[in-house]
This record gives sequence, structure tokens and C-alpha cells, in this order.
Amino acid sequence: MSTSSTSGSASGPTRRGLLGTAAAVAAGATLPALAASPARAAARPNVLLIVTDDQPKQTEWATPKTVSWLTGQGVRFTNGHVTTPLCAPSRSSVFSGRFAHNHGVRNNGASHALDQHTTLQRYLAQAGYRTGLFGKYLNSWNVADNPPHFEDFALLRPSYVDGTFNVNGTVQTIDGYTTTVVRNRTLAFLEKARTDDRPWFAYVTPYASHGPRTPEPKYAGTDVPAWDGRPSVPEDDRSDKPPYVRNATQTLADGRRVRAEQLRTLRSVDDAVQAFHDKLAALGQLDNTLVIYIGDNGFNWADHGLTGKGVPYRPAHEVPFYLSWPGGGLGGGTTDNRIVANIDIAPTVLDAAGITPDTPHDGRSLLSGYSRDHLLIEWWKQGTGAGQKTWSSYVSKDRQYTEYYDLHTDASGTVTGTGQVGFREYYDLQADPYQLSNSLYQATPAQEKALGVPGLAAALAADRTA
Repeated sequence: MSTSSTSGSASGPTRRGLLGTAAAVAAGATLPALAASPARAAARPNVLLIVTDDQPKQTEWATPKTVSWLTGQGVRFTNGHVTTPLCAPSRSSVFSGRFAHNHGVRNNGASHALDQHTTLQRYLAQAGYRTGLFGKYLNSWNVADNPPHFEDFALLRPSYVDGTFNVNGTVQTIDGYTTTVVRNRTLAFLEKARTDDRPWFAYVTPYASHGPRTPEPKYAGTDVPAWDGRPSVPEDDRSDKPPYVRNATQTLADGRRVRAEQLRTLRSVDDAVQAFHDKLAALGQLDNTLVIYIGDNGFNWADHGLTGKGVPYRPAHEVPFYLSWPGGGLGGGTTDNRIVANIDIAPTVLDAAGITPDTPHDGRSLLSGYSRDHLLIEWWKQGTGAGQKTWSSYVSKDRQYTEYYDLHTDASGTVTGTGQVGFREYYDLQADPYQLSNSLYQATPAQEKALGVPGLAAALAADRTA
């Protein structure tokens, strides 16, 4: 359901409040927050959290069954983001509800910087949930190390075929396509609900659609819809962009290739999600399972000459984001246009489970009426080599302001450098949704003031230290 955008307000009902009648929800009426139900007070929901790898927003063709279930019987968030468009920092934000500058996992080498006491899985396990992890965990995590606070797990060393897994403490090779292995291990975990009446939490994270993007054999030759790019592909004139973008060389052909490969790998994810749906229906647990689906970051398809992630452009930080929970009043098939992010997942799940956290969150429960007016997105350069600089960005629905800094991190996530701002970008996202014209390029002080840049810079500085 659509929600109004207020400036950081926390208005609206509390976790156990009601937000209108079922008829209003079914009709797709505009309501001030996600619906809640008295059923939430009666039983803690199961939680199925699905996190895909490098899945950009424009990939729904590959996941029709997922979309049919989770948006047809749930909520589609049209402004879903990740706060750091890189795997390990983003996943750590999912677990902790915190920005990377607060949880400390600033790059893919710093996974052990995450305080495991702050994680969603710790709270749920402590509250009596049966917890399971199936698939990728955190980059740079040794596959032989058991993931804390998970009772049942098949932790994957990232790969697509004949993968190395840590299965409940035993490292072994499991033959076959790893998305299928993840699916089957998850189904076995769900099946245990027939004899174990504890609520459960399943964290399911296939390797798709990360490179090398190896499809399941049955999808290897699948035709995908034709794609002629978008205005940002490859953007011939990049003179107003930072040097690493001006020097980018990826073409429309490169973007088409990556897109097709990603879509083919995601077809297997879609099959797995359908299997989860069918299993929950067979178990009679479909209504009281809170399902959340998100990509850990997006991906560029030669936008601005770039393929990949880690950049302050929309394809890299905008992601598919769905939620379904019929038993909690979220089964009507609605849309929500609030600015939401991966940091909101942990607060949402704990809110639904009635758990009050004892560690801080930067995110907010999606079950409340809270609506932010902008979001901090941040990324750190690892090492001292040439190329892209550390950056942070102020992102709202209608504008984005980015600063690049003389800062870098080491493998532990420690930050060094002067912090001096070396380049800035400003985009009017209403008039220029593909971020083609950097309004700060050769701008005068008067033009910067007219754009509101002094205020944006101050807000960004405050966000980076909050």
C-alpha cells in the first residue's frame, strides 16, 4: 500500500495497532503504514529471509513465481535500497540493522568485524526460535568456521556446481547445482516443523546472480527478453563524472551479456522460492510466516560504462524488496513507496516477533508508519591502489548528492586518510533519473547554493557520524 513521505517522522500506529479494515487493504487503499493484525499478538511468526547475490531491481522477468507470491500476497517496496552496495557490508547490515560505519564491516575482507551479539539470528535464537542458514554467509568467512547462532546450517563457499559446504560443522562437497542444494536443505529444515513446534528462522541465500553467473543446465540456453539498454548505457559523454567513470569501457554488448547471465541463474532461484511456498502451504504455515526477499546489492549493466556494483548510481544500490505475511495483515497485494533499506529488515523481524533489541538499530520496522525523507548510502575503497575513491551519498526520491573522499580501508575495515573531498555529484532524479547530468560539474557557488548543496553536505556529514 502506498504511504506518504514525511521527513523522518515516526507517526502512525505501533506494532500492535490496526490500520483499517481488511476490505480497505484488499481494495488497495492508501493507508498510513503497513497493516497489522490481532493475529500478531497470538503467535510469533516464522521468518523466511531470502537474500540473493548481486540481483538488480530490473530482473522480475526471471522470477515470476516469486513476484506472484510475494507481491500478489504481500508488499512490493518500490524504493528498496541497500546502504552499502557490496556483499559483506550489506549482509552485515541485514543481520544487524546498522549502517556499515556502525557495524564495522566496511569491505568484503572485514567480515569478522561484525559483533555477533548484535545480529538478528542471536536475538531469535535467544528467544527460542529454531534457526537455519542455507547458502552464502559472509565474504572472507572461513567455510570451516560455524556461523554463530545458527542451529542448522549448510554454509556455502561461493560457487555454482559441486559446492563446498559446511553442514552443521562438517565441511564436505555436495554434488550438483548449489541453488538446488540450498533449496533442498531449506525444505528439509522447513519439514522439521512437523515435529518441532518452535517458531523458526531460515536465512536462505543462493549464490545467484553473482559472477561467474553459471546457469543450471536446464536454463543454460534460455532466451531472455531483448534489451536495448537505457540512456545511462553506456553514456557516451561522461566528462562530468569522476575519473574512474570517465575511464570506464563497458559497452551495451557487455551489459546485455551480464544481464542475460544473471536472468538465467535467477530462474533457479525462482524455482526454489516456489518450492518454499508449496512446502509452507503443505505445512499449514503459509499465513504465519513472515517472508522477506531482497538482493544484497544491485548491479550495473554497462551504466555509465560500468558493470558491477560499489558505485553511487541507482542500478547498484536499488534492489528488489518484497515482504509477505498474511497472518500479520500483509497478504493483500499492495505497494509501498517509502524509502526502505536492508537496515530495516532486522528491526522489522524483531518487531513482528515481539522482541525488544538491547543493541542499537539504524533502521526502522517496516511494520510501523515511519517514513524517512532520505537515506545514507556509503562505500569504502579497500587498499591504496588507483581507481575509485571512498564515497558517501544522500539519496532521496528526487535528488542524490555524493561526495568522494581521500579515505581507504585495510582488510580489517580500519579507515585511514585525510578525508578530504575530491569530487562531488548532484543529480535531479525527477528530471534526470538515469543520472546523466552532474549539476555540480563546473557549477558556481551561487548555483550550488540554489541546489541546496550546503544543506545537503551538512546532512551528509551528520549521517556519516550518526
